[in-house]
Amino acid sequence: MRVTRAIVQLAALQGSHAWLAARPPRLAAGRGLVSRGAGSMPTDEQGWMTQLSPDQFAVLRKQSTEPSGYSERTPGQLEYELKENQGTKYPKEGTFECAGCGTPLYSAISKFDSGCGWPAFYEGLPGAIKELPDPDGRRIEIVCAACDGHMGHVFKGEGFPTPTDARHCVNGISLKYTPA
Repeated sequence: MRVTRAIVQLAALQGSHAWLAARPPRLAAGRGLVSRGAGSMPTDEQGWMTQLSPDQFAVLRKQSTEPSGYSERTPGQLEYELKENQGTKYPKEGTFECAGCGTPLYSAISKFDSGCGWPAFYEGLPGAIKELPDPDGRRIEIVCAACDGHMGHVFKGEGFPTPTDARHCVNGISLKYTPA
């Protein structure tokens, strides 16, 4: 099971099952980094390990999956903080950005309650998300178009009453929210 494998991978990276949410400050441009707008983006795994927390690295760079409900019930995580600071997990304004490189990926208006245990969106911003077939051909992975950071998977035709009938099932740890 993928979630079990993800927990084991993360435990091995951290030495425990606890997830860390703190995002280190952005690195200055230099060796192993490429400039992108106002910030810099690592060009190799070592650079990403320096910029991301171990949990973010496991999900964004190694395609792990956070446990279902983790984002909502864990202090410091995306949906928990949205509820604390915005009063809801579904703000009407703002942008969800890649936690790895800061690229805007989703408009807040596209976030909806799918009941799946992970943040869900019905569409990404134009050109922000790439869809890649999983090697087994059963699912479609979604990644940040700018840094190839793993977001989660997209599922289509499930019958959700959204404009696209698509569900981008995203790891909360892969995102950060910026109010409008």
